[in-house]
Amino acid sequence: MYAKDGETYFIVDAHIALWDARPENRLNIHGKQFIDCFYDYHRNLSPDSELWSYEEFLYYGGERLMKDLFTDGHVDHAVFQPARLGAFYRDGFGQTEEAFALASRHPGKLTYNHCWDPRFAEDGLARLRRDAERFQLKGAKLYTAEWFGDSRGYRLDDPWSYRYLEAAQELGIRNIHIHKGPTIRPLDRDAFDVADVDKAATDFPELTFVVEHCGLPRLEDFCWIATQEPNVHAGLAVAMPFIHSRPRYFAQIIGELLYWLDENRIQFSSDYALWTPRWLVERFVDFQIPADMTEYPPLTVAQKKKILGLNAAAMYDIPLPAQCALAEPAGV
Repeated sequence: MYAKDGETYFIVDAHIALWDARPENRLNIHGKQFIDCFYDYHRNLSPDSELWSYEEFLYYGGERLMKDLFTDGHVDHAVFQPARLGAFYRDGFGQTEEAFALASRHPGKLTYNHCWDPRFAEDGLARLRRDAERFQLKGAKLYTAEWFGDSRGYRLDDPWSYRYLEAAQELGIRNIHIHKGPTIRPLDRDAFDVADVDKAATDFPELTFVVEHCGLPRLEDFCWIATQEPNVHAGLAVAMPFIHSRPRYFAQIIGELLYWLDENRIQFSSDYALWTPRWLVERFVDFQIPADMTEYPPLTVAQKKKILGLNAAAMYDIPLPAQCALAEPAGV
């Protein structure tokens, strides 16, 4: 937990990864292009004090993850959101077995979400059912821009996507995280468009759709969808580091999200290991929307507590210490 000025914050990092982008795991040049683009995000949006070398960024392992998140990072619980990228990496980009083993050793600290791709059709559905039982899945991460054969992406409202969402609902996988954010080389920009979230959220009201990266750079499109679909939430991965490099832009992002969605549907994410959580948590607790941006009200402590952890804790049934729960309003 993080404490400052007499307030205690329960921190849930709702989007982390354990990846391997070393040369021996790459299938082709696209594996290098992908991790190089990741590293550019890391290098260009991080404070100098938080920069990693390129070599350690390629693979950092579970021991460092535990230290960066839980020893140094103020995090109380974190959720793996893996990307497979099987067209670029031999054993996948996100390391399923290593991440799941780590979560199994630390169930109070880590939740493992898995991924699927509807283009695997019936074989993939059978695998999803096995994975749901093995991993005891409560959530999944979908990467709609992933390449598969000649296909360079899919949509959430495709017929096969609906088959998988129906199976997820049946299996109790209720939290569907979708990468809908900035383009990552060599993936296609249009495959990250947020429009397909609208129909899926309408047709599956019992599922929660967490739009990771809150649709950036399509923030306005995302907000118009989320305001009419109460089961659509915003994940702050990639948005968070702008608190350092572009604080007024970050103020606009968080101000718009609070206006359209309110503080109950926004989730903190460091997107580890693009960024480490410690400095993001500390800066967000200290952050205030500039006074001259008068269209947005000031951020409250209660809003920050919900965004930093209470919202994701409720989604994943993570128990809260008594001192971290918000007081109920009078008369409730």
